Amino acid sequence: MGHLLISAAHKSSGKTTLTTGLCAALKNRELIVQPFKKGPDYIDPLWLGAAAGRACRNLDFHTQNRDEITRYFARHIKDADIGIIEGNKGLFDGVELDGKNSNAALARLLGAPVILVIDTQGMTRGIAPLLKGYLDFEQGLNFAGVILNKVAGSRHEGKLRAVIEYYTDLEVVGAVGRCSEMEIAERHLGLVPSNEQTGAQKRIETMASVIARNVDLDKIITAAQKADPPDSCYFPSLESSPPDITIGYSHDAAFNFYYQDDLDALARAGAKLVRINTLKDAALPPVDGLFLGGGFPETNMKALEANSSLRRQIKTAIEAGLPCYAECGGLMYLARRIVWSEESAQMVGVLPADAVMHKKPRGRGYVILEETASHPWPTLEATDKPICHATHEFHYSHLENDSAFKTFAYKIRRGAGLDGVNDGIVYKNLLASYAHMRHVDNNPWTARFAKFVRKIKKCRNP
Repeated sequence: MGHLLISAAHKSSGKTTLTTGLCAALKNRELIVQPFKKGPDYIDPLWLGAAAGRACRNLDFHTQNRDEITRYFARHIKDADIGIIEGNKGLFDGVELDGKNSNAALARLLGAPVILVIDTQGMTRGIAPLLKGYLDFEQGLNFAGVILNKVAGSRHEGKLRAVIEYYTDLEVVGAVGRCSEMEIAERHLGLVPSNEQTGAQKRIETMASVIARNVDLDKIITAAQKADPPDSCYFPSLESSPPDITIGYSHDAAFNFYYQDDLDALARAGAKLVRINTLKDAALPPVDGLFLGGGFPETNMKALEANSSLRRQIKTAIEAGLPCYAECGGLMYLARRIVWSEESAQMVGVLPADAVMHKKPRGRGYVILEETASHPWPTLEATDKPICHATHEFHYSHLENDSAFKTFAYKIRRGAGLDGVNDGIVYKNLLASYAHMRHVDNNPWTARFAKFVRKIKKCRNP
């Protein structure tokens, strides 16, 4: 078992495409590859998971404490041959000034050797002070090598290699040229998810081929094997309850922002999960609860509008008291309509408001929520202290014509939410929020939602 962290000097260095190709190339060597992503992210993990053939797992200092990260990491890497962690932004970037939640901090915590990906466009001798600065900036990091990305040609590569060898002790473990077939299309929320992009698997195969030709996989494997194990590798077994409730969740091109951990936790909490395709399924299946995750309803709004029978059935079910939890894109789907670029489309209409898209984000980054007394879900244990949650948000929309909303589940301590003050619309047995929750030690939301669904089911079917 070994692992390493792939990082960069800054975002948009091509790190995700290289990491995706690396995961696929190692898998092609018949290795069991476990991918991880640092921070809150749904899209990159879809690509990494598709490349590795295993669900990608997120490691995040905002939602998890250090001990939970090490236990969680150890749990998911235990049956893998190699763990590949993709960082976010640059190696030393993070929210805190002291870097305690940076990629470098994660590498130290997990004893992960670091491979730096450097975008070399327009750079030759200038790569030396950049790398020397990274090597000397903080202590306790194990730099295993550098991958030169977007290299202009063999002459450019030769100059870069000579400079790095002369000025540093860092080993060049790969050099990848500019390749349009390696690129992943982007839009307002970042990369296009793998389950939406036409020919995604073929593109992943191309990435794997490019990486296998231009990166020394043997050196990558050797570097990973030199990783120090995390300080704590103990993790208790996870308890599961037999399924006694059915929860449907939207999963299609419009809605695909789900943490695999949350779906796993719902199943452990006694939920049988049923996928719902909001674009194609004409009828709502028999369910006791509904989970509408985030995604891109705006890019699929005409198809969502066309599936009027499902929209009507969802509205009727929620009005009749069906427990429902909706996050961000799911909230937009439950609005009257979505408005984007001079066009609009009718949505479910259970929320008397319009979801209006903007060119710039209306909410982006880490969020702290404090529960109000109106939160509908039962707690798992009694407490007199305020219940707060570390979450995240990333939305370009906001709700207009929403004066009817009076009851909210959260007060905003940090973040934007619905209006900078509130988030979490409560209506009958619906909770709809811009915040994205994650099931972690300090926020076992899936167990609470399952308990709520079970309670309502019992009341409706005594």
